[in-house]
Amino acid sequence: MATIRMIDIAVNFTDGMFKGIYNGKQCHVSDISAVLSRAWSAGVDRIIVTGGSLEESKKALAIAETDGRLFCTVGVHPTRCKEFEESGDPEKHFRALLSLAQEGIEKGKVVAIGECGLDYDRLHFCPADIQKKYFEKQFELAYATKLPMFLHMRAAADDFCEIVERNEDRFTGGVTHSFTDSAEDRDKLLSFKNMYIGVNGCSLRTSENLDVVRDIPPERMMIETDSPYCEVRSTHAGIKFVKSVWPSKKKEKYDQESLVKGRNEPCLVRQVLEVVAGCKGIIDIEQLSKTLYNNTCRVFFPQDLDSAADDLLAGGRDPQ
Repeated sequence: MATIRMIDIAVNFTDGMFKGIYNGKQCHVSDISAVLSRAWSAGVDRIIVTGGSLEESKKALAIAETDGRLFCTVGVHPTRCKEFEESGDPEKHFRALLSLAQEGIEKGKVVAIGECGLDYDRLHFCPADIQKKYFEKQFELAYATKLPMFLHMRAAADDFCEIVERNEDRFTGGVTHSFTDSAEDRDKLLSFKNMYIGVNGCSLRTSENLDVVRDIPPERMMIETDSPYCEVRSTHAGIKFVKSVWPSKKKEKYDQESLVKGRNEPCLVRQVLEVVAGCKGIIDIEQLSKTLYNNTCRVFFPQDLDSAADDLLAGGRDPQ
């Protein structure tokens, strides 16, 4: 069987579910090690742990330091941008993020600024004006560190793209992850030369979603789980393309050899790959995985990019 190599660009390992905590209740032991073992066995060879606040980014870095194949982001999610002002000193809060990012770069662990962007579906957590102000501010982090950006866009494409365009020369590239928007919004993102689109189970819910994903060029796409959320569910349109399955049990009947039913995890990025291939009519899933893998290296791990693959992506030629 062909070897499939994958990088999951979005895992929320700071979430309580990976410590066995659901809605404040301890249901089973912390099991990140078992989750990672399944991921490595499935062909995942790197994972980016998402940071969504200053404190969460500190935790993400600590987790990333536990395994050579784990990396992380540093930034503030749009729904949490009030933390800049609630800190009492927004500039000091910014400097703390910058210091953390620089520390993580020195350790070889921080590979992106984020998760940052705009989320107009959840304005009850943070109003649009605060979101916009501190989304723009985080481009200063990207500029200072020379890191790419890990981005979030939800029901906010016009303002999001306006801010990205205004700051296009301040960051080296990035990915707009967990994409669930329209074909028009997809094309706006693809108009930025160094922007990639991240796809997970939430991107593959409906037949309309599949139509949008079908027309994302493979050379501009990355795959992710956004676990423990955004699994490919049995009710999703994309489920018909899933070939790989793992045994699962309810959290109340926890067994470390099985997935927890309803909790997404990194091994399931393989299902995202299968749905992307299926909806695009791609037979050669190994070649698709290589393209997506090299896209991810191009942005987040440029020191590891295979030169022949880079030639292929840059020029559309077969490597010799």
